[in-house]
Amino acid sequence: MKSQIRCPWPTKLLDIAYHDSEWAVPVHDDRHLFEMLILEGAQAGLSWSTILAKRENYREAFDHFEVERIARYTPKKVTELLANAGIVRNRLKIAATIQNAKACIALTEEGGSLDALLWSFVNGKPIQNHRRKMKDVPARTPESDLMSKDLLRRGFKFVGSTICYAFMQATGMVNDHLTCCFRHREVSRRK
Repeated sequence: MKSQIRCPWPTKLLDIAYHDSEWAVPVHDDRHLFEMLILEGAQAGLSWSTILAKRENYREAFDHFEVERIARYTPKKVTELLANAGIVRNRLKIAATIQNAKACIALTEEGGSLDALLWSFVNGKPIQNHRRKMKDVPARTPESDLMSKDLLRRGFKFVGSTICYAFMQATGMVNDHLTCCFRHREVSRRK
């Protein structure tokens, strides 16, 4: 049986499962988009494998990413989170999660949605890249620069351009599966 060729970055079983089923698949659910924005911010300075291994702990610790609940977190809850070994115990990243929940609420109170805002940076449809090698994949793009600038203006934290580009890759706003990867064609059919 011939094995499938995939992008070279997933090397652990959890990474492979994520790559093969989720990475670059378009997401339009506000809660899931918020989760991925938080997880990409949590990754800053760490590996994605580390965050994937902690993902279920994040869901439990942060009330399954319900923004209304997170926005009401108290200093007592922050202390609990800082003691939770199942997540990245970084005070700034935890504070950013709470602030980002508040920014999401403000966005919806203005009549918008996280989905509509974030997808507006790619005109509502995935960018289909045709990269052949990992060295061809950028760390940021003009679209991620614009997304970062707008999110920062709206009060979001841990949303630099590199984080935004990783987020765009994760949520299917861009298809950065290499052209040799079996998922490139599969993902390019989704909208």
